[in-house]
Amino acid sequence: MSDSRLPTNSLAKSPTGISGFDDLTLGGLPKGRPTLVCGTAGCGKTLFAATFLVHGARELDEPGVFVSFEERPSDIVENVASLGFDLETLIETEKVVIEHIVVDPSEVAEIGDFDLEGLFLRLELAIDSIGAKRVVLDTIESLFSAFTNQAVLRAEIRRLFDWLKDRGLTTVITGERGDGALTRQGLEEYVSDCVLLLDHRVQNQISTRRLRIVKYRGSSHGTNEYPFLIDQGGFSVLPVSSLGLNHRVFDERVSTGVADLDAMVGGGGFHRGTSVLISGVAGSGKSSLAASFVDAACKADQKALYFSFEESQDQTVRNMRSLGVNLGKHIADGKLRYVAARPTFYSLEMHLALMLREALAFKPDVFVLDPLSAFTETGNRTEVHAMLLRIVDFLKSEGITGVLTHLTQSGQTVIETDSGLSSLMDAWILLLNRESNGEFNRELYLLKARGLSHSNQVREFVMSSEGIRLLLPYTGQGQALTGAARRAAEAEERRQERQREIEAEKAQRQIEQRRRRTAAQIEILRSELEADEVELQGLVRTETDRRVQIETDEAEMRKSRGN
Repeated sequence: MSDSRLPTNSLAKSPTGISGFDDLTLGGLPKGRPTLVCGTAGCGKTLFAATFLVHGARELDEPGVFVSFEERPSDIVENVASLGFDLETLIETEKVVIEHIVVDPSEVAEIGDFDLEGLFLRLELAIDSIGAKRVVLDTIESLFSAFTNQAVLRAEIRRLFDWLKDRGLTTVITGERGDGALTRQGLEEYVSDCVLLLDHRVQNQISTRRLRIVKYRGSSHGTNEYPFLIDQGGFSVLPVSSLGLNHRVFDERVSTGVADLDAMVGGGGFHRGTSVLISGVAGSGKSSLAASFVDAACKADQKALYFSFEESQDQTVRNMRSLGVNLGKHIADGKLRYVAARPTFYSLEMHLALMLREALAFKPDVFVLDPLSAFTETGNRTEVHAMLLRIVDFLKSEGITGVLTHLTQSGQTVIETDSGLSSLMDAWILLLNRESNGEFNRELYLLKARGLSHSNQVREFVMSSEGIRLLLPYTGQGQALTGAARRAAEAEERRQERQREIEAEKAQRQIEQRRRRTAAQIEILRSELEADEVELQGLVRTETDRRVQIETDEAEMRKSRGN
């Protein structure tokens, strides 16, 4: 989170190095002030404090002092090594000092003005030896176990906090959760400038760790509960509840891996950052379509993150080979990260935290969650809806294209199955199995595609070794037919078309015959006309000759008469 969000007169902060926590607090813990980290046993107080101390020493050149009132230094070094922290090297280079102070109540007698002056002297000596800027006191209950006088105890607690603040030391003090109060003494939370509550709860036999910022003087901060993780990747907090609707939008297209489906949205696929819901009954092809998204992304030299809660990596790789999709190659090339887990292994919040942390680390272009409906057994509908909302907001804020599958039960209606889920998604693809004429056929419906002109036609969903194809159904006779019914209808249509062609050819032959007969008749009439013309010409010549002869004869007769 950028510093531009902080006002110019904001409280100085000390980064903790804990992923997500510095975002929640807009920079970290209050610099030069004490912070109380309280919680029950096993919630992660010591590891939080150790992460804060190591980050300052290793990354910010702020040496630190770790004062332990319970664990021995060797135990602390060994414990934090599981987080990847090399405390031994930091101790050798005088970046960190570990002080182990044992307070035995049986050896302490409260006489007169007994106080913590001895602790202050040891602290000051350790601080000065390395020029420490950060201090950890773990845990404060062990220190005050020697006091039975509550008045003296409260005075010493306040004096300790004031002593640390006067020296400008950024301090983390851990404390055990009290009965009815944040701490056992009930005072530390009032004199601390910042109070963090860590909680480790178990619900339905599933454990979840959560963090809440109870108080932070002089600074704004997130106030919700946030899940956090402690594993080989360290201590990490995910501020998922603080995500909003200020994400970017993209005109860039992301292919679905199915050319026919890309064509249904105008070619090129969906916009980058789109959240696509693929819902359908079992066996309708949801995972296969999701794998096509992944395959297309990896072939385009992009990265994909695939979370499966039903199938192992090897099983999915084998199954997708039947479609000509080689996910194994993408995994070997580092373009695809496949994470398989049982949905009941963690709580919803913990699964969410793990998924988002993996996404932040891997930085994928395509994110697949298969299936979302696997979580319906670990949480109620409201919790699953909240989880989906957080995932969608996160993916949009990172410009990641999300593909989430959802199993619908046979016999349920679309509204009953996906109400509350589809409304959050930018695109919704529904896959159904239709029974007709003794066979099941898969159908694809593109119900929604925000920002894209898209086809409203039902397509037959066909899977083969050559991949996925979407066929136009037969829409004659006022109904859409698929599978064998479509093929039979198309065959009948082809037969009828051929019959029409035969009838047309027959009519054409008849017309040709009539044309030839007519032409022959015309030729006969033309011949007869020519003969008549010849006869007429003969008659005309004969008449002409007759007249000439008559005139000649008359002329000769007149001459013979002497006329």
